[in-house]
Amino acid sequence: MIGRLLKSDFLKIKRKGVWLLTLIGPLGVVCLQMVNYSLRKDYLLQQSDNDWHFYLLNVHAFTPLALVLGIVILTSLIASVENETNAWKQLIALPVSKMAVYLSKFTVLIVLLLTSSVLLLIFTLGYGLYLNLGDSVPYTSLIKFSLYPFAASLPVLALHLWIALVSRHQGIPVTAGVIGVILTYMGYSLPDWLIWKWPALMNDWANPDIVVQLGIGVGLLVYLTGMLHFVRKDVV
Repeated sequence: MIGRLLKSDFLKIKRKGVWLLTLIGPLGVVCLQMVNYSLRKDYLLQQSDNDWHFYLLNVHAFTPLALVLGIVILTSLIASVENETNAWKQLIALPVSKMAVYLSKFTVLIVLLLTSSVLLLIFTLGYGLYLNLGDSVPYTSLIKFSLYPFAASLPVLALHLWIALVSRHQGIPVTAGVIGVILTYMGYSLPDWLIWKWPALMNDWANPDIVVQLGIGVGLLVYLTGMLHFVRKDVV
């Protein structure tokens, strides 16, 4: 059942340019550093004794904003497939559970964002090697800066999907998305308990593992809450 739903959802978004967006996000983040280093490479290399770490910090400075913006756009596109064609009634009438419908759409988003995070890792590594920042590549830090923000952003993903799927008026998820992007932009000054700060991997404990664990745990909780609301709500 879930396999057929996943196949159907991927086919539905095929013409939405979603895969192109998945590529553009991480590429855009690294391209910003291409511009940055092409204009003032000598200055940037003088700012730290660890060129790789400083480079990764520069890339990571734009990752949370790009990630949350991608979540807002992708969740809106996922929800708009049925909303634009008024196909909710036909979908729910099929011999599938609403839980499976919700899980399928969440899984599609997970695949898209995880793909984008892996591409970020590849692009970041590739340009770092091109810059010749040193022979000792910090692969552990590279993985953390590329994949940890994804795990930490799971509550944001679950929340925006919930809002997008249960809202009858598109103005609600759009407004929520704008607020989410603004909060992420202000993330460094936000309290640690706000989920929009977590993709920045910043907290008073100076331990990114904590926000990753919180992201997975709270993300699962928000997902389950949203799914139960979706199941009980008349969305057709």
